[in-house]
Amino acid sequence: MMSLHDNRRWKPRLLECEIPASNPKSLQISKPKKVNLRPHFLLLKFAFLPGFKYPVAKTGLPLWMLGLDADRLRADLNRLLAFLFHQGILDEQYLQLQQLQDESSPNFVSEVVNIYFHESEKLLRNLRSLLMDRDFSDYDKMGIHLNQFIGSSSSIGAKRVRNVCVAFRAASDQNNRAGCLRALELLEHEYCILKNKLHELFQIEQQRLLAAGVRYPMLN
Repeated sequence: MMSLHDNRRWKPRLLECEIPASNPKSLQISKPKKVNLRPHFLLLKFAFLPGFKYPVAKTGLPLWMLGLDADRLRADLNRLLAFLFHQGILDEQYLQLQQLQDESSPNFVSEVVNIYFHESEKLLRNLRSLLMDRDFSDYDKMGIHLNQFIGSSSSIGAKRVRNVCVAFRAASDQNNRAGCLRALELLEHEYCILKNKLHELFQIEQQRLLAAGVRYPMLN
């Protein structure tokens, strides 16, 4: 059998296809056709290789095998979520956020969380900038940043980050600079854990959707 990466021996015919992010179940094969990508669709390319009856995905697997890992990935997703809840990294608010996601907004959770990441990193920079100022005394301004951080963390169910923010605010209310510095280090640490784990969660979900099925565009 020819190597899928041996470009000297064969020239594959490529087929572009759309994979709906809403977990499609049907598989429809058509001839190669240029696709205009629609919202919430991912674009993959598959090759028709010499000696293969069916098109082969970039992974090297025939298309009919793509669904075999979907159940395993769903189990991985559930295990990771259970771990995040058990460790107190997330709370039930995250589940409520998931309930707002449907076929009309399949990327709702990741979009909200990415906004949270963007805003949180600005807040972390502002907090560190305030505390690095030798003449710092504006604890009221620090409290405003922390209240924003507490609110946004609560809205996505980032339980441990929220709890650290609450302790940070208590140190700020007491004008305890040393306590604020310790709280900032812990906050940056917890935020990094949260971001890494949620990125891992979204990657598994993306892989699960890809493994669940492929819908080819129909020819007119």
